[in-house]
Amino acid sequence: MGVAVISFLAFGASQVGTPGPANMALLATGARFGFRAALPFVAGVALGKQLIIWPIGFGLMGLAAQAPGVFAALKWVSAAYICWLAWKVAHLRLDGGKPVETPPGFVAGLIVHPLNPKAWAMIVTGFTNFVTPGTPALQATAWIAICLFGLQAILHPIWTYGGDRIAQTVAGTTAEKYLMWTLAALTVASVLFVLFGGGSA
Repeated sequence: MGVAVISFLAFGASQVGTPGPANMALLATGARFGFRAALPFVAGVALGKQLIIWPIGFGLMGLAAQAPGVFAALKWVSAAYICWLAWKVAHLRLDGGKPVETPPGFVAGLIVHPLNPKAWAMIVTGFTNFVTPGTPALQATAWIAICLFGLQAILHPIWTYGGDRIAQTVAGTTAEKYLMWTLAALTVASVLFVLFGGGSA
């Protein structure tokens, strides 16, 4: 086999399961809207990574290497987008007795990973470190895609459910405001760490 699947699964779990912009967005969405209402967003986030896995696997990185400005622009677009989401989270309240806006849906989730530079870097690392040179592009890309989707299908709902459980204990209390500001701050901090220090997708 041209892909070190077991090793890649361990690497992928360390990235997908740890705090980062996507998981902070899932945590906050679960806290605000509840686990069930957040599921379309969760599905979008999980499938959104597929939008970058397949182009990378079939050679988009070769084109990107000739146009590094694309990635510089992507980094700042990502930071602006995630920080805007964090600002919205900071001003949300969890009071279930009041009408709330529509939760972010499937399409909103789709763009989270394409705008996350670390997701790109993680996927490139997967191809360069866990795929044997000469492996057919379809075989390598399919294995990377299947592994990451499986990890996301397990770990992303856990983060979302965690947000839902946290919200159940603080909705309508004085701690609610501080929870939302904390989630927003963690989101921004994770973005900054990802962009400038390493971090996880």
